[in-house]
Amino acid sequence: MENEQTKKLVSYANGPSLEEINGTVAVPQTGNFWKNLVSFSGPGALVAVGYMDPGNWITSIGGGAKYGYLLLSVILISSLIAMLLQYMAAKLGIVTHMDLAQATRKYTGKKLGIALWIVTELAIMATDIAEVIGGAIALNLLFGIPLLIGVILTIFDVLLLLVLTRLGFRKIEAIVMTLILVILVVFLYEVMIAQPSIPDVFKGLIPQKQVLHPGELTMALGIVGATVMPHNLYLGSSISQSRKYDRTDDENIAKALRFSTWDSNIQLSAAFFVNCLLLILGSAMFFGHGDELGTFSALYNALQDSTIAGAVASPLLSTLFAVALLASGQNSTITGTLTGQVVMEGFINMKIPTWARRIITRGLSVVPVLLCTIYFGANEQALDNLLIYSQVFLSLALPISMIPLVYFTSSEKIMGKRFKNTKLVAGLGWGCTIVLTLLNIELIIETVTHFL
Repeated sequence: MENEQTKKLVSYANGPSLEEINGTVAVPQTGNFWKNLVSFSGPGALVAVGYMDPGNWITSIGGGAKYGYLLLSVILISSLIAMLLQYMAAKLGIVTHMDLAQATRKYTGKKLGIALWIVTELAIMATDIAEVIGGAIALNLLFGIPLLIGVILTIFDVLLLLVLTRLGFRKIEAIVMTLILVILVVFLYEVMIAQPSIPDVFKGLIPQKQVLHPGELTMALGIVGATVMPHNLYLGSSISQSRKYDRTDDENIAKALRFSTWDSNIQLSAAFFVNCLLLILGSAMFFGHGDELGTFSALYNALQDSTIAGAVASPLLSTLFAVALLASGQNSTITGTLTGQVVMEGFINMKIPTWARRIITRGLSVVPVLLCTIYFGANEQALDNLLIYSQVFLSLALPISMIPLVYFTSSEKIMGKRFKNTKLVAGLGWGCTIVLTLLNIELIIETVTHFL
């Protein structure tokens, strides 16, 4: 049956989201579950890399080094929230043919739309601070390239993305999934070497009733910001539209939504596993040394220092750590550039050539990173502190993305009766938004009080 609601809404968007990849990946006309799952798999990986970027490394490993396994439950809850929100983001894109930026711009006034665009761009910049600095530090650790030059080199990631786009979107998905596998294997190996306390790991996954101290709250919200990243909601709502099928048929739309959800949840489960491995590694190897391990270089050196990491310390562990860091930074900068394009086109409808658009969106994100790197120079501790607070900023910016997403996907007028959120899903979405907003208010109060 033709989806009249979708037909009505298609005309609202100012052209398809990420036009060069929208509806370009064919899917089989078959009822075979596994064939469908394989054909729809890929977008979830591009979304998932944002949940295991270098910003996660500092917050998760630092959280383990300082507070043991306590914050594992925060990673679990954050990952479940991410799955819920990415389901909504994919549904918004698949059903309405609009990404979150396009929908927000349409259903808000011009002034509010521009304000939301600015906040979202700042969130992307905060993400790039983690990704670009992480990649630059990895280049420094592996090849001795100076930090500033490493930051400049990461700018050329946009050229790589342009080449990959010409090869086809499936090639981008395949490369991203390969790099995710590299990260997963590296940290699984390192955690096995570290021999963590399994009972304590499972205990840490169970939320415990206690009041978090200011430092723990900052780290916990940093983990939330690094795990439930606001810009990923824009990306997810866009690349969920990359598959080619009859978009006027409700059954095809339902099928696309079902397998997109499978893809997203599988990939986000992998991201959850990686983030747990990061915190477990920090706890098993570095607990009690949290104040000494505030930088990537310190972590790199600690992995080969027997006085900190114990008998398992070795140069191999350090090298693998740097390789995984480089893979993480490369993955995240690719998806960050795509997200910048989605946000710029959706909010302000800027229509310029694809190559220029990507260079501009990448440049907007990299300039603050360059300025920070020049200002702080070789003071990597200051840079890594900046990474933590950039992740906290992402947590503060998250409700601004969550509120319109939950509202849009819960609206029968926008989604249609069949595809709007159920009362349970809507209730969970609003509940997460309210709780996170309250925690952020508490964090702001504590931060201001601390500086006063």
